Amino acid sequence: MKVTTIGYWGGYPAVNSATSCYLMEEENYKLLIDCGSGALAQLQQKLEVTDLDAVVLSHYHHDHIADIGVLQYAWLVQNTIQETSDVLPIFGHEQDEKGLQSLTHQYTEGVAYDPNQPLELGPFTIEFLQTKHPVPCYAMKICSNTDQIVYTADTSYFEELAQFAKGSDLLITDTNFYKGMDGSGPGHMTSEEAGKIANLADVDTLWLSHLPHFGETNLLKQEAADVFKGHIELAENELTWSSDAQ
Repeated sequence: MKVTTIGYWGGYPAVNSATSCYLMEEENYKLLIDCGSGALAQLQQKLEVTDLDAVVLSHYHHDHIADIGVLQYAWLVQNTIQETSDVLPIFGHEQDEKGLQSLTHQYTEGVAYDPNQPLELGPFTIEFLQTKHPVPCYAMKICSNTDQIVYTADTSYFEELAQFAKGSDLLITDTNFYKGMDGSGPGHMTSEEAGKIANLADVDTLWLSHLPHFGETNLLKQEAADVFKGHIELAENELTWSSDAQ
């Protein structure tokens, strides 16, 4: 499996960047996890938008879905130009009916996933865990035949995350606050809490993502390293993880 960071900021994108978005590739299948603001511009540096096979969304906050409308227009334009009628499935939970309905357009189909059941997409099996966030939001465990990736999506700290992520090859965490801060109100984790989850789950690699727009973000890595002694990366444009490279 190959994982590429497309967007990694919380709230809004910094210059020449995007908010939450990750590309998962396996056996020529291309899966997009979340599609935040600026994601489509960044994604096109890696592939054509019509190369996507599916999109799965953790929740409907704008910094995770802002470019869905743009993606829908891209598929409309490209289908028109190429005289095709391909349809892109976009999966979301149904606890926000309006949000789910917005995923359907002329050449996209909104599909509700059942968070209590695994979702099979191409070579991937995705399991879900509801997180601690002001709106319904789901962490995802994305598995192939050989690899296990866990994406926490937006959440404050809770112990079940460590069990959900147990033994993962890669853990991508919400890291929107620094050590000693309290992210429980807005529903986000600190660097220290991200490191704690990684340590308890005994993961190989930790990516700190959903980054804050204040402070010195390199401190997040240092603070997480005080708790987790494995490999840590601070998310950046086109940060890539591949099982072949491990």
